[in-house]
Amino acid sequence: MSSRRVARSGGPDALLPPLSRRALLAGAGAALAAAVTGCGRSAASSPAALHVGAVPDQDPDVLQRLHGTVADAVSGALDLEVEYTPVTDYAAAVSLFRTGDLDLVWFGGLTGVQARLQTPGAEPVAQRDIDRAFTSVFVVNTGTGLAPSDDLTALAPLRFTYGSETSTSGRLMPAWFLREAGVDPQGFPGGPGFSGSHDATLALVASGSYQAGVLNSQVWRSRTEEGAVDPAVVRYAESPPYADYHWLLGPQAAARTGVPDLRDRLADFFTGLPPGDPVLELFGASAFVPARASDHDRIEEIGRDLGLVS
Repeated sequence: MSSRRVARSGGPDALLPPLSRRALLAGAGAALAAAVTGCGRSAASSPAALHVGAVPDQDPDVLQRLHGTVADAVSGALDLEVEYTPVTDYAAAVSLFRTGDLDLVWFGGLTGVQARLQTPGAEPVAQRDIDRAFTSVFVVNTGTGLAPSDDLTALAPLRFTYGSETSTSGRLMPAWFLREAGVDPQGFPGGPGFSGSHDATLALVASGSYQAGVLNSQVWRSRTEEGAVDPAVVRYAESPPYADYHWLLGPQAAARTGVPDLRDRLADFFTGLPPGDPVLELFGASAFVPARASDHDRIEEIGRDLGLVS
């Protein structure tokens, strides 16, 4: 099989020459049979393609470059057809993974737990070295007059925004650390906001729409190094560490792609990336390391405690 990445928006039928009436009828019958016996996929979707997705935690252009590069690299290394499919929100990533429309997804800690609990047989594949001890960064608008501090209680009277409602680094763990510091994580004036992504949080705090917010430390450092952080936004505090992002593989992916050892081959691919590889650079990591379900036991416990895991 040749290695290539395909676009989801176009179907293979667009490449076929005109057919006779008999051939059209035969093709329609085959398509119907495929639809009946398939696993929730449309007949136009290649049954051998590996469908890759990710939680939309950053700007769409950043995600397209990041996961498009991953799709190309996995395609070449495993000789598979690989397709990256953007999703609208965190909940959609979990839902599409559960239904089998996405096979391999880059989840945050909380969404990974949710997806694994809803999809029996799902297996963690790998995580970045930085995901073993990930952190969140609390930021404030300079208009607050707050200087960097470890005292999270100073944030309580401010208009505050999280990222996505099910983001690990943009909501779950910050809410936990706020509560541990004696701050009601839902008690901000007017209620907390939910920006939807880490980049959006930075923009909202910069504009003054919210006086403070929280985002993942990797995005904060990346945007700072790029000079993309508005001077009106300053770092206030950084959280204690916790386990976060990881690749999760669906239970039907191996059979559908015809690669029985798909999980092991993917793990070998990610953990075998050499220093300086474009994938590692785009992910802001020095290496990928093996991931296990037990790595996120604390995330599951906190998620249940905060009512985000049932």
